[in-house]
Amino acid sequence: MHSDTHSASGDDPASRVLRLDQIGFDAPAALLGRFGLQLRRVAPGAPIPGSFWGEREAGIIGSTVYARGDTPVHSLLHEAGHLIVLPPERRPDVHTDATDSIEEEDATCCLQIVLADELPGVGRERLMADMDAWGYTFRLGSARAWFEHDAGNARDFLKARGLPHA
Repeated sequence: MHSDTHSASGDDPASRVLRLDQIGFDAPAALLGRFGLQLRRVAPGAPIPGSFWGEREAGIIGSTVYARGDTPVHSLLHEAGHLIVLPPERRPDVHTDATDSIEEEDATCCLQIVLADELPGVGRERLMADMDAWGYTFRLGSARAWFEHDAGNARDFLKARGLPHA
């Protein structure tokens, strides 16, 4: 189980997480498209529609994920993961906040780590390090410890829905 806390100012480790500008929008857009989602690029400095956390964090509305070049890759994958774990018939009702379910939140965290391997220049190791730097907190102390030793329920959730889980 985890909770998100975000601080990305100054010279703290969170300021060095991988951003979309560093990997480009094409590969993430193609990845999201495989799950029936659209990625919309937001102009630099413009507010991101549907962003729960604000600032540079990705946003979700319906089946669309919104992000800027300065959006962290982990944020894009997390918000997309929320939409992916939802049954498609629930997606049209999503605006900013996808779920209050701990089960879906955990499945989303697991899925974002797995999907990171699908993005050139990212991979699960970098994504988990960025999650820790950004301030995700897990019962076992790190994203890696949680993913390797405590994410069984999340994997079962994903597997039952035919989603990537390993």
